[in-house]
Formats: sequence, C-alpha cells, structure tokens
Amino acid sequence: MVVCGDDGLAHRLAAELRGVYGEQVTLVVPPNERTARPPVVGRARAASALLDRMVSAAVGTVGRAGGTTATGGPAGRGSGVGTTAGPGGRGSGAGAAAGAGRGSGAGGTGGAAGPAAGQRTDGEAVMEAAEPTEAVLAEAGVARAAALALVYDDDETNIRAALTARRLNPRLRLVLRLYNRRLGQHIEELLDQAAALAAGSETDGPGTGAETATTVLSDADTAAPALAATAVAGTSKVVQTESLLLRAVERPLAADGTGPATGPGLCTLALLTGGEPDLAGEQPRLLPDDEEVRQAAGQHAVVLENVSAAAGAESAAPTRRITGVMPLASLFSRRLRWSLAGLFCCVAALAVALWLVTGIHPLGAFYLTLLDLFAIDDPALGAPPGRQLLQLLSALVGLLLLPVLLATALEALGTFRTASALRRPPRGLSGHVVLLGLGKIGTRVLTRLRELNVPVVCVESDPEARGLATARRLRVPVVLGDVTQEGVLEAAQIHRAQTLLAVTSADTTNLEAVLYARTVRPDLRVVLRLYDDDFATAVYRTLRAAHPHALTRSRSVTHLAAPAFAGAMLGRQVLGAIAVERRVLLFAAVDVDGHRQLEGRTVREAFRAGAWRVLALEGRTDTSADHVLAKGDRVVIAATRRGLAELR
Repeated sequence: MVVCGDDGLAHRLAAELRGVYGEQVTLVVPPNERTARPPVVGRARAASALLDRMVSAAVGTVGRAGGTTATGGPAGRGSGVGTTAGPGGRGSGAGAAAGAGRGSGAGGTGGAAGPAAGQRTDGEAVMEAAEPTEAVLAEAGVARAAALALVYDDDETNIRAALTARRLNPRLRLVLRLYNRRLGQHIEELLDQAAALAAGSETDGPGTGAETATTVLSDADTAAPALAATAVAGTSKVVQTESLLLRAVERPLAADGTGPATGPGLCTLALLTGGEPDLAGEQPRLLPDDEEVRQAAGQHAVVLENVSAAAGAESAAPTRRITGVMPLASLFSRRLRWSLAGLFCCVAALAVALWLVTGIHPLGAFYLTLLDLFAIDDPALGAPPGRQLLQLLSALVGLLLLPVLLATALEALGTFRTASALRRPPRGLSGHVVLLGLGKIGTRVLTRLRELNVPVVCVESDPEARGLATARRLRVPVVLGDVTQEGVLEAAQIHRAQTLLAVTSADTTNLEAVLYARTVRPDLRVVLRLYDDDFATAVYRTLRAAHPHALTRSRSVTHLAAPAFAGAMLGRQVLGAIAVERRVLLFAAVDVDGHRQLEGRTVREAFRAGAWRVLALEGRTDTSADHVLAKGDRVVIAATRRGLAELR
C-alpha cells in the first residue's frame, strides 16, 4: 500500500493500514521546513522532474554497488526524492541510499544494526517529496503496489497524481480525496475507463473490477454526519446503503438487562461508560454479547433502532425545501406584519360599524369605508351624525396607514437589495447550534444540520470562506468576526444556544472558544474538533471533570475518516462510521462468498462479540437470526477496526 498526503489524514491512514490490517505501507509526505524545496511551476516543473530522475538514478547506482553506503548531510540523509535499497535492507527517506545499516555523517558507512535510513522501527517506509511527481510515484513502488491513496488537501494535486499513477499501473486500486463531489464522479469514471481500456489491450491480463476500481471520498462528507449527530441531542445516527437505512440511538437499558428501557431496539451495538468522567481511561464496549448486555442493566447503550428501506430516508431526517421564492416572513419584519394586521382589523371594524349604523349592504359599507380611508372626495354632507363620525375615524386611520405603507415599501426594497448579503441572527433566537468555522468540514456540517432542520448560527473570521456561499443560499445567519475576540460569541447569542460546535482548523481557537463559552453557560453542550487525538482525549477528560453535568465531545476528523479510506484501499465498501465516545464503530457491506466466518452460518452464529455483527442482508429489511448465509448474499455488518481486518 502507498499513501501520499500532506496532513494528519495521511499519517493516520498509514497507521490504520499497518496497525489494524497488517499491510506493508509506504508513506509519501512533504519534507519538513528545513529540507523543503521552493515550489516550482510551469516549465520549471519538468526540469525539476528530470533532476529528480537523475538524482534517483545516481543514488540507485550507489545502492546496487554494495548496499553499505549512505549519502547525505550531517544526519546521513540524501538529497534525492526517492528511496533505493541495497541487498542488505530496504531504504527509505528523502532520497536516502540504504544498505545493511544506517549511514552516519557525510557519506558515512552503515553499521550492522539499526534500521535503514528513513526506515522507522515500526516497519513503515517513509519518503519525503515536495509533490507526487512521476519519479516519486515510481520510487514509491506504485507499479508493484496493490493500492494507492492520494489524500493531499489540494484536489488538483490528487487528480494529477492519480492520472500519472493509472498510467504507471492500470491494475492499481486508487483512492482519492476530493472535496468537489461532481468533479469526483467524473474523475472516477474517467480513471475506471482508462483502467478498462488498458486491461483490455493486454492479452493475458485480467479485466477490471473491484481490484482496479477507483474510489473518490471526502473526509468532510465522512465526518460531517457524525459531527452533526453529536451536536444535536436525540438525533438518530443514520447509516444509509443503496437499499437500506440503519438508525442507531443512545438509550438506557432496561433494569433486567433484556434490552432498551424505552422504545424498540433490534440489537445493542455498544455499551457506554456512563456520565462519570473517565479519568481512568475506561473505554466503551463495542458489539457486546447477550451476557454483557444483561450485566449492564440500567447502563446507557447505543441501540440499533430500525432497519428500513432507503426510500424512507426522508422520514428519518426532516428536510426543508429550498426554493427561489423568498418567504413572506423574511420579506417583512414581524413588527411590520403585526402593524398591517392591526390596520386591517381597524378597517374591518369601521366597515361593520357603518353597516350597522346606516343599514346599507356590507359590501357597500366596506366600499365607502375605503373611500373615506383614502380621502377620496365624498363628504357625508346631510348624513346622520354616526355616518359623519365614522368618516372622520376612517380618515384618521388613513393617515396612520400612510407611514405603514411607506415602511412596507422601504423594507421590501431593503430586503431585495440585501438578499445576497449575510443574515444577522434574529432577536429572540434560542435553542440553536452555534457553528464555528465555515471551511470544508464546517460547510458539510452546516448542510447536514439544515437537512435535519436544526437552527444554526455560523461564526466565521474569513470574509472569503468557501462556506459563506452555502450559508447565504440556505439563509443561515452568520456573524463575521474572530471568535477569540470579546462580543463575537455574544452576537451569535451563545447564552441561548443549545450546542456549540467548534470545527475550525486551529485547535487553540476551538479550545479557547469552548472554554469561553463554558464561562458564559456552564451547562452548554460543546463539540470541538481537535487535530491531535491524544490532545483531544486529554481535553475531553478535563472538560468532563470540570463540568460533569454538561455534555462534552471532542472529535478528530482524521479519526472518523481514516477507516473509510482504509476500507476503500482494501476493496471494502465502508458505508459509514458512528463515533461511540472515543471509539469508532464501522458499518460495511461484505460479500459472504469466500468468508469462512460467514458462509454456511446463520446470522446468530456469524456474530462475534467485540468484532462484528451481521445487521441485515442487502435489499431485505426483515433478516431473521436463523437465516443461513450462503454464497451470493451481501450483508451489512457493524464491526470494529480489528473485526473488519479479520474478515478480510
């Protein structure tokens, strides 16, 4: 497996493949600041690639000669872009040449012990390259690799490298990280078609299929549902397949441990640690057996609530229809609407009074009232005093109507002029979610929250953020300002909010916002995105200890997204992931054929506690526990990371 990337997702994905699935992984990352080359563009890019090939060839000659010399600077590192190994071991690093040991000094000789240059002690090969050029991919072994993951933060870099990799190895399984969904679909079709044509031109090569498939994923799309579900209390955690919809909720177990205390539940997916701070590092129990469920009577658990057809997805998450027609409530303010309603009631009351006083037809009374209201010359000379009094009152109401009509016109004009501007949080808003950050992750979370019909107020410091267009289209209030400055969270009405969801790219900003929000409202539910998982765990435990009565959740996007990318590299269809406190429960579609743990067994017998559980058969919502899994069946399973690795 080859993983290329420039952020934490690449490192976590490589660790996932190596530690959970036992794969041999080559990790290609940019060099650190001390060894980074200046970026090259245009024609200089071709010259740089040619220089990379020349340096790699020279280093390769040294490696084949004896495999005992490492060329480099003070730390024994080379200056090329690839990795070359002699007979004594596998070299790895930024252009290092490795033999039986690691070189030391300028052109030093390697010793008999120790890993190769750039080779980590855990067996992961690490290469350093400024960008994934053809020379870099060739040196990483793409031509011989089973799968390649391109998880750079830039979509263009991933696409360019994918086209190059497909040319080097048509049978390579590609996994791309792209934020643009529509472009991702086209690129996926293009690369699969290129693989099919290349395989068809080979007389002895197999055809394309799952082994040469191209999968386009987005870490934002993978993590957004889990973040949104965590922010909204009571919202079902939904995992959708092509034909099924799985919903899981948190519920307390019955006192006798027979199942959920309230509502139906098909099976228990996880036992939670409870509300006490887990300072001892207690972990939730994933996929417990019946005996563990009975012993956990009264404890909170994640329960599979329902398995239904995918057509019912709309009922699981109420959506709001977005149309181009501006609603009346947003066109006129509430105060103006009440003023218009009051004037209409006054006109109706005057018309009724005129009808009762004069005895004329009700429509005639309404007509005469409007004439008086608009001061049309029809004086009530010689009429009874009651008629004359009503005419004077109608004229007075007409005078009151003029400023209201003027305010209506001005307000409608201002609404249309500011239709493309960002909305401000309305007065009296409460029970909403304050979303910090409208980057890639924040934009997807915002879309998901609006699909769930949850009121949201966004806070963003960059006036050019990519998520502002989405917020404007969804007519979501936005506060522009630095969340670390005083008054910004107050403008988002944090004191009346239900949840604070901090998903900016800076850990310190997220943490500072959460700590300040807790000073305003100690019982506020907070969900924060943190880059480092160990740091996230420490923050989570500390906040729970300091505020035991408030809900606190810390999430790492790479922690949520890495299982889906790893599953795609292994040819698995990972449907989604549900965060269970500090662990992740995966949902995947698996073919029964070829799995001895599944084929020929009933659904009940195929269950392995702490590893996997068969939830349903694709296309069927009424899977029986006594159903025998046979060749040709495709099942949806809930599994832990290691459980999914064992099923491989």
